[in-house]
Amino acid sequence: MIQLPFSKLSDVGTTIFSQMTQLANENEAINLSQGFPDFMPDSELLNHVDHFIKKGFNQYAPLGGMIGLKEEIARKIENSHQAVYHPDSEITVTAGGTQAIFTAIATFIKKDDEVIIFEPAYDCYEPTVELFGGIVKRFEMKAPDYEIDWSVVKNLVSDKTKMIILNNPNNPSGKILKENDIQELISIVKDTPILILSDEVYENIVFDGKQHLSICKYPELKERSLLVASFGKLFHVTGWKIGYCAAPKALTDEFRKVHQFNVFCVNTPIQLALAEYMKNEDHYNHLNQFFQEKRDFLRQGLANTSFELLDCEGTYFQALKYDKISDKNDFEFASELTINHKVTSVPFSSFYKNKLNENVIRLCFAKKQETLERAIENLSKL
Repeated sequence: MIQLPFSKLSDVGTTIFSQMTQLANENEAINLSQGFPDFMPDSELLNHVDHFIKKGFNQYAPLGGMIGLKEEIARKIENSHQAVYHPDSEITVTAGGTQAIFTAIATFIKKDDEVIIFEPAYDCYEPTVELFGGIVKRFEMKAPDYEIDWSVVKNLVSDKTKMIILNNPNNPSGKILKENDIQELISIVKDTPILILSDEVYENIVFDGKQHLSICKYPELKERSLLVASFGKLFHVTGWKIGYCAAPKALTDEFRKVHQFNVFCVNTPIQLALAEYMKNEDHYNHLNQFFQEKRDFLRQGLANTSFELLDCEGTYFQALKYDKISDKNDFEFASELTINHKVTSVPFSSFYKNKLNENVIRLCFAKKQETLERAIENLSKL
């Protein structure tokens, strides 16, 4: 067997999502670990895809994406956030949110550049920064509130800081940024060359009448930001792997230099189908209500258990603190929950570099009613 000279990501193994899904499959458990819906997307959207495939739109799309889709994205952003992006030169259609994040980091991070992230953090940020020689600086948000102490963040900034990565709403905590958070961020980056990579894939899943504060609403931040979003989260089609990156032209020009050698372009008939489907704004404007009903159903079902239900302001994930049930660490508890009680979750420690254990697990409620009912029944027995 060939001897590998080295590993660029020697500390990286199989993701926790794959591990827990495998455990769920082995134990025939209800899988509330991985963040994907178990219900069908709208048949109207599927019919649009079928139409464009049969019409022969099956070859390469342009590098930046189909213009019709980019125009609909620009319209959605302007209507939602009062921010204007030029469809052709400032919006790039990507192969999902993760590819957009990877490309943004690959484009702008070089050896010894420092990148600030907020934990609990989605698992692709840190490995991608390290892959390109960057250095990750972490701020740990902690249970139960997952608040950011911006004075600590300010102390993480140095003359080597190249980028700050935000995830708003935050996966896995469900926390959303407030106006004071945005103002603190504006103060920190003012008169610096720091870029912002804003992962906003759950922007349309915010609850209780609260408002998603996109980075692009603020001119001082928009000019230095790459905004990432996902159609997988928007239209229940995570397996289609299609999203976009919106950024000022100068940033987009550089982004596309890497994008063209990464995937070059994205699925043509699906882009056309999404463009047609997005012409009806109702297809995404009621998403928060749709998922709030699922969140509330899960929370009501678990209200009389010994779990502590932490606040869920956005995303389709509910965090549960279980210290009244078990003193096992979160990975052990999540494994035991899968094996003995047939419900699979994700331990929060997997979202922290130092595996911070606060006895918290994450459940995905982007599931059919009967799936949630079965999970509630099993969890109520603890």
